[in-house]
Amino acid sequence: MKNTAIVLAAGSGKRMNSDIKKQYMMLAGKPVLYHSLKAMEESDVITDVVVVTSEEDKDYVLTDIVNKHKFTKVRDIVTGGKERYHSVMNGLDKITEKGGADYVFIHDGARPLITPDIISRLYDDVRVNETAIAAVKSKDTVKIASPSDIVVSTPNRSLVWIIQTPQVFSYSLIKEAYDVLKEEECGLPCSGINVTDDAMVVETFSGHKVKLTEASYENIKITTPEDLDIAELIIKRRQ
Repeated sequence: MKNTAIVLAAGSGKRMNSDIKKQYMMLAGKPVLYHSLKAMEESDVITDVVVVTSEEDKDYVLTDIVNKHKFTKVRDIVTGGKERYHSVMNGLDKITEKGGADYVFIHDGARPLITPDIISRLYDDVRVNETAIAAVKSKDTVKIASPSDIVVSTPNRSLVWIIQTPQVFSYSLIKEAYDVLKEEECGLPCSGINVTDDAMVVETFSGHKVKLTEASYENIKITTPEDLDIAELIIKRRQ
């Protein structure tokens, strides 16, 4: 089996209020992206990795993260796009160029606390369902609001999940869905579709149902400064 991970590290991280992009900030003495790549390197499931980053950061990622820490599974570093889904497209294009894969694991480089165990559980589910996305059940009550911030409805909390990454798909399914997205991209603003994750691409452009795989509440995304503090505490506890 060829199981390729696309690790996304092209974001700007504006909400961190820092000149340093969040994926390169220090966490337990190493860049945030290092931790995500380390989990992929240690996984028995992942065979190779494509890192997607900005053109200006490619040399840094290669020299100071990949080569420095001997991440042998990172085979390619490609340039990201304007939107997140453009970056995924570029990663998929590289996988296609290399002959495809069996399964594709799409992961945010700013989720440094992913573990090989979660990756293995996702792999078990994707082989049965063609899809498997990391998620946790919501601890909080969720309200659906109108554009004017008025509560419209309250969904049953037991049915509400918080979505994470990795999101895993058979290569043929995710490639076909993204090919359709590419063809219909110009019409997205008029249709009101705002693509926020890969599961949404599959749901919208293939009609395939997506399987939720229970992950971990520790698998947080570094988005704001306090997230780094929380991640530091989790790493210390694990050690």
